[in-house]
Amino acid sequence: MNDALNRDALNRALLREDLAYHQTRVLILVTSVAGTTGHSGKLDGLTKLAKLDFLLRYPALASTVLDLLDPRDQRLALAPEELAAPTEVEAPMTRYKYGPWDDRYYAVIGALVGRGLLRYAKGRRGSVALVPTPLGKRLVADLAATEAWAVIKERSDAVAEASADMTGNTLKDLIYERLADLMNRPHREVIQ
Repeated sequence: MNDALNRDALNRALLREDLAYHQTRVLILVTSVAGTTGHSGKLDGLTKLAKLDFLLRYPALASTVLDLLDPRDQRLALAPEELAAPTEVEAPMTRYKYGPWDDRYYAVIGALVGRGLLRYAKGRRGSVALVPTPLGKRLVADLAATEAWAVIKERSDAVAEASADMTGNTLKDLIYERLADLMNRPHREVIQ
């Protein structure tokens, strides 16, 4: 049992640093959001990306923030070993000025745009929006058919549906309001 726990801890540590993992998760999330009514065919702004990614990474907290999510929604189901601690996740985020953040976003988005999987578009009020390309959509469809990524795709769809018509600032405010104890920490501290 102890060996299994050590392997799990090592796997989580490696995953935290795996840029390919983060790129794939972000591509799936952007594609889910862009394909959901109420999001204008794009993911509008880095604030919204960060807040939706937070809810994707911390699925046990998503129904607390998003009223349209039922906590019993199977798309948010966690593996038995994750149920004990809703903030014990494979890829934790840090608390930053406007809530949860990950410093890898710029590198991740740049790599996805550079590979032709996402493209930049004009967002609301001068912000940058992200739109999946046809190649990016095909890749996500292929990934969603695999056991390894189907869960992330389902969670992304659930979060995208429940956040339709919300701005990044609305999501930020809900996270601060409904997860106040979790957000009441110094900047740059890991959310766990």
